[in-house]
Amino acid sequence: MEVKLEIVSRGFPEVNARAFLSGYCKCGGSLRLTSDGDILDLSTDLPEVAEYLSSLIQNIYGITPRFSFTRGFGFRKNIRQYHVLIDEADYILTDLEVDLLTAKIPTRIVSSRENSAAYIAGCFLSCGSVNDPSSSNYHLEIAVSQQSYAKWLSHLLNKVSYRAFSFKLIERRHQYVVYLKRSDEISDFIKFLGAIDSCFKYEDIRVDRDFANIGNRLANLEGANQNKTKTASQRQIEEIQYFASHGGLERFDNPKMTYLARLRMENPEASLEQLSKMMSLEFGATITKSNINHLFRRLRELYENESSSK
Repeated sequence: MEVKLEIVSRGFPEVNARAFLSGYCKCGGSLRLTSDGDILDLSTDLPEVAEYLSSLIQNIYGITPRFSFTRGFGFRKNIRQYHVLIDEADYILTDLEVDLLTAKIPTRIVSSRENSAAYIAGCFLSCGSVNDPSSSNYHLEIAVSQQSYAKWLSHLLNKVSYRAFSFKLIERRHQYVVYLKRSDEISDFIKFLGAIDSCFKYEDIRVDRDFANIGNRLANLEGANQNKTKTASQRQIEEIQYFASHGGLERFDNPKMTYLARLRMENPEASLEQLSKMMSLEFGATITKSNINHLFRRLRELYENESSSK
């Protein structure tokens, strides 16, 4: 809603306004057949959008639209749809190169990047949506009723900007949905539509959320590493206790292994890095984590060979 309200509050220059109306009419327009002629019905759930559509029709065609609204039923009775009703529908649709029955995208209307952006903004305002970035997932979509038009729209969406968007197409409940899932592309697309303030807000929330996710991942990783260290330490202590009760720790040919075994018994929660520092101080030489790990692997090999033979 915020993105759509910003788009209509900024508006479009007259040179691009027809492209905006063309996109809106194609995706959000329908014809009412009456005895007095066809009436073009442009529907929206935002009164601000209805007012903007009406002002464009007045400025471009000198026609004053009429308004009506419908209310939902049951649990949806508070939901309103606002309708901008326009006479001389055939003339306006012809001028905007809109065919409601086919998948045609008017190439003359979208001949420039600015007109393409205005046309797509019209499509988005009529049947598009974007999730709040603080919600569970990133998602922006435009849902239309014609599969062939959805394919053409997807093609247009993926080629219009300074960067390559990666819109995808799926079928959902008798509609055809072109959508984006990548948060950086959604942000760029909101900016492409002209909703600069909404883009900044989206980015602020997205960055805060991504930092929080990174923090959670790091915390989970740290917890997993601690559990891994604890499990390894418990196994090493069991192996050392076995050797201590079967000939003593002095039986090892390597004095570093003997000292490391005693260090592990005295420091059951120490990490490999902490053990390497203590060993380096004792022997007056650099003993790396890799050296410590190698000694523990050798200890395990000796334990498995000896325990399995008994």
